[in-house]
Amino acid sequence: MEDAIILYPSPAIGHLISMVELGKLLLNHYPSLSIKILITTLPYNAGSTDPYINHVSTTTSITFHHLPTISLPSSISSTHHETLAFECLCLNNPNVHQALVSISTNCTIRALIMDFFCTPALSVAAELKVPAYYFFTCGASSLASFLYFSTLHRSTNKSFKDLNTYLDIPGLPPILATDMPTPTLDRNDKAYEFFLNVSNQFPKSAGIIVNTFELLESRSINAITNGLCVPDEPTPPIYCIGPLIATNSQTSGDGGSYECLMWLNSQPSQSVVFLCFGSLGLVSAKQLKEIAVGLERSGQRFLWVVRSPPSEDQSKRFLAPPEPDLDLLLPQGFLDRTKERGLVVKSWAPQVAVLNHDSVGGFVTHCGWNSVLEAICAGVPMVAWPLYAEQRFTRVVLVDEMKLALPMKESEDKFVSAAEVEKRVRDLMESEEGSLVRMQVLTMKATAEAAMIEGGSSRVALSKLVESWTRG
Repeated sequence: MEDAIILYPSPAIGHLISMVELGKLLLNHYPSLSIKILITTLPYNAGSTDPYINHVSTTTSITFHHLPTISLPSSISSTHHETLAFECLCLNNPNVHQALVSISTNCTIRALIMDFFCTPALSVAAELKVPAYYFFTCGASSLASFLYFSTLHRSTNKSFKDLNTYLDIPGLPPILATDMPTPTLDRNDKAYEFFLNVSNQFPKSAGIIVNTFELLESRSINAITNGLCVPDEPTPPIYCIGPLIATNSQTSGDGGSYECLMWLNSQPSQSVVFLCFGSLGLVSAKQLKEIAVGLERSGQRFLWVVRSPPSEDQSKRFLAPPEPDLDLLLPQGFLDRTKERGLVVKSWAPQVAVLNHDSVGGFVTHCGWNSVLEAICAGVPMVAWPLYAEQRFTRVVLVDEMKLALPMKESEDKFVSAAEVEKRVRDLMESEEGSLVRMQVLTMKATAEAAMIEGGSSRVALSKLVESWTRG
């Protein structure tokens, strides 16, 4: 029977892309493996995945197993995507169990590799005697904070949102308590309870695979491997096998979306600032207008992906937003006044292709980890503008530890003024500070490439990971 590796991602598109790239990496170097991905269909919007799955299915030998759709009890509601995801994936365990049993009739399952949202499946793997590994789709810095989370929990009775202090986490720069991941800020929130459980369960896995590379996050990786983040029990092996990024952009959109690439062809080298905030990154109508004013005043060339603001109707907050009406959302005359140096794209752009275009010289990003790695691999410096999840935490690491980004500074209510947009875009493209960030990103790009070649740190880690499945 063939050896199968089962991948179990969180349903959100960003997490799914990372898991697929892991599957492709395994197949590239170990083609005898059979890679099977369990797909969970959620009862709310987590980003469209069907076009991406269809593309992968027709271009690789990865197979997808669609699990039955989960229905959430009407009593469950939350303001956090993360809470709903955890609730769904808890209810998914019987489906996962049935899928693994079915697959095992034709294959020898060597490992179950799961997203941290899929932590409930640890018990399924234990019952079926399948080694369970985590694939952590954020960086090692985030992993260090996750592993240390239960220690932080025991150190105070207050919520992070009420702590006006910096947290001392091994391997990290000082982290303001309010910059911890959004769902963990209130210790009375259900999401906090889920994250605390994940922190306690991580050490029970057979290993943790991380989408990063050693020289990008050496301090955090050393802290983890030396046991500083899990002081009370052994830390499982850590395998840093990144950077894994999508080599194509078939995640959404259609051929019309490539208008932006044609436009970029006509722009000078490294002259364009690219603004894009991820598949779930939405800002208010007021904030969109403020960005537009800042971009116009900056005088810089720009390519901006605009999505509709979040719905004020709470019953629609997890549904996909409609196509944006640019004339309604942007200041009157903005598109005409900036048409010689700017392009606004509705909803989506082929981000990897855009970042790798010679005309792009800067990236205003929401600090999603996939986007960060894509920018590093393209050698594009960043302005860090976090919106949700762990992104404020990532901004601290990007700015203070890695020196790969300039920070976008918000007011207390998280609003960013036009003056700040103008300043940061100009700083990135014109200032000495921006030049230093650019040089650091180019250095890290070369380091990332070296990690992935034969004998590089990430290739060595991948070999050790596969060896762990075949011992005995």
